[in-house]
Amino acid sequence: MSELQINTTQNVKINFTASGVGERLMAFIIDMLIKIGYITILNMSLGAFQDMDQWSQIGINTLLGLPVVFYTLVLEALLEGQTIGKKVMKIKVVKIDGYQASLADYVVRWFFRIVDIYIFGLGFFVILFSKRSQRLGDMAAGTSVILLKDKVNISHTILEHLTDDYKPTYPTVIKLSDNDARIIKDTFTVAKSANDYQTLTKLRNKITEVIEIKAINGSDVQFIDTILKDYNYYTQSM
Repeated sequence: MSELQINTTQNVKINFTASGVGERLMAFIIDMLIKIGYITILNMSLGAFQDMDQWSQIGINTLLGLPVVFYTLVLEALLEGQTIGKKVMKIKVVKIDGYQASLADYVVRWFFRIVDIYIFGLGFFVILFSKRSQRLGDMAAGTSVILLKDKVNISHTILEHLTDDYKPTYPTVIKLSDNDARIIKDTFTVAKSANDYQTLTKLRNKITEVIEIKAINGSDVQFIDTILKDYNYYTQSM
């Protein structure tokens, strides 16, 4: 298994273990068995439609077959980079830049399955020779598949989950450095979990001093959480 180092837009390096061919193949087999099971049950129940004309049967077969066709795409989009097989094998699709893959990325990966999987299993051979354990679909989408057994997640970095419509509150957070943001997040996480309100107040005062603001919105917890999100919002655009 190879080490995958993701360099985020904040220039923070995160090390993951890239999933090898074995885990991905087992995940593929599990997902394929689920599809085969669905098709088997489907074929057993199609007897009820035998009295219909040929075109009606074709239409129904096509409609009922869509879950098999879009299985991977829909599940990866809904489960944030995982199918049932990937969940069982504890692997996940991520962006090389450290952020959650988007629907467009999943669509690209799904489209390239035609080449990667159904044309002589080309993708599995590409993974073997790829430094980041990527198949062609991953290379096109800028993604890779990682092992989750290390339990490395976004909470271990200065990254924050932001919604597409997020509106920043404190533009002067750009006065902070990546190291400042990392210290703030580490201190904030520990103090909040321990209900250490004194430390939270001290942290708030230090932040307001550095970024030069006088009025804050909400409690200390809400304010510091907003600061971290605002920092991510502005630095992502740099």
